[in-house]
Amino acid sequence: MSQKEDFVAAIDIGTTKIVAIVGKRKENGKIEILGISKTASKGVKRGVVLNIEEAVNSIQKTVDDIQFTIGKQISDVYVGIAGQHIKSIKNRGYINRDSYEDEITKEDINALIEDMYKIPIDIGEEIIHVLPQNYIVDNETGVKNPIGMAGKRVEANFHIVIGQIASAWNIGKCIAKAGLTLNQLVLEPLASSAAVLTNDEKEAGVALIDIGGGTTDVAVYYDEIIRHTAVIPFGGDVVTKDIKEGCSILQRQAELLKVQYGSALGDLAKETEVVSIPGISGRDPKEISLKSLAYIIQSRMEEILDAVIYEIEHSGYFDRLSAGIVLTGGGALLKHLPALVKFKTGLDVRIGYPTEYLASDTIKEINHPMYSTSVGLIIKGFEENVKNESKTRVTEPKEEIENIEEVETKDVPKASKSGFLGNLKKVFSDIFDEDDAEM
Repeated sequence: MSQKEDFVAAIDIGTTKIVAIVGKRKENGKIEILGISKTASKGVKRGVVLNIEEAVNSIQKTVDDIQFTIGKQISDVYVGIAGQHIKSIKNRGYINRDSYEDEITKEDINALIEDMYKIPIDIGEEIIHVLPQNYIVDNETGVKNPIGMAGKRVEANFHIVIGQIASAWNIGKCIAKAGLTLNQLVLEPLASSAAVLTNDEKEAGVALIDIGGGTTDVAVYYDEIIRHTAVIPFGGDVVTKDIKEGCSILQRQAELLKVQYGSALGDLAKETEVVSIPGISGRDPKEISLKSLAYIIQSRMEEILDAVIYEIEHSGYFDRLSAGIVLTGGGALLKHLPALVKFKTGLDVRIGYPTEYLASDTIKEINHPMYSTSVGLIIKGFEENVKNESKTRVTEPKEEIENIEEVETKDVPKASKSGFLGNLKKVFSDIFDEDDAEM
């Protein structure tokens, strides 16, 4: 898909669903979603690809659907990454410049960020994101953007997101097998935050809780800066599983019960209300009390929220969340969940819909918390394209590129100079070049 047309495509590989989405930036800066396709996810558990073949089939189905809908071919995509393997660390770096008089440039800041990709981490792990928090210029602290300032020593505090190479590799392999180019892996809570949080909330202090099928993602912002990220390996699926086992019914029946009749607060459910579930293979139907159902759900949701609260407290910003908590993801629409979260945390709570930065004439289907990550991936894609237009896929044949030695290194996209993504692109392009040669 040509960048000249200003399109961005993304794929959200979730535990319960895989979503392909295409967006276009309008003249007013808002984003119009041109098409969205959703299919049941197979081969993915708790945000991690376990069966590549099944995942590829699901991805291919959504891509084919959306290409048919918009009447265009997709070539390159932004993809979300989550899973229990994701962790974040804090680090500090610095550079010493030659002169006090020269202005600090974007190249200086990029060099500082590039150095962070070289810090020692555990074997089998790779740095996914390096997120600057604040800068120190010649002992002047609290600088948000040092570009243009004068100074000799530039320091920065960084929030660094780390994931397992194998998990990222499997995602890359799925995308390549589906005939697409992976532009960038984006941490899912960062994508969701981009879609549903306002700038005022990020400044005042806010925690985003994205409740998906297999994982619950957390992102904490304060003073417009990302302060903490985490991925908790529990989501709506474990609630459904508890209902299935607690009520001795089928998985699909449990999911239907949760969505249609479920509540996160047992005390608010009426004891007299019951729902009848058809018996398995001709057996007698079962009558299930909605109060019992609510207590099953509340018990598991409290466990998930305890893990979320631990992460927010671990960030050190729990007491500074003036904007409280924003719930999003498919699990956010569970009845009475905001009341339970407010009871557990004492903070203000709202449901986050991914329409904050969308054009008014975009398709109505997108106005659902389950699409927050998908829309956020599109927003992050446009941000990345603005930063570096050379990240778009080159469509010219390789033979047309002559005098390769004369190409300056400064024109190489940042992702290909450091980190895992550049290696992914190179390896997968080599694999498919070999396949083409054999044909």
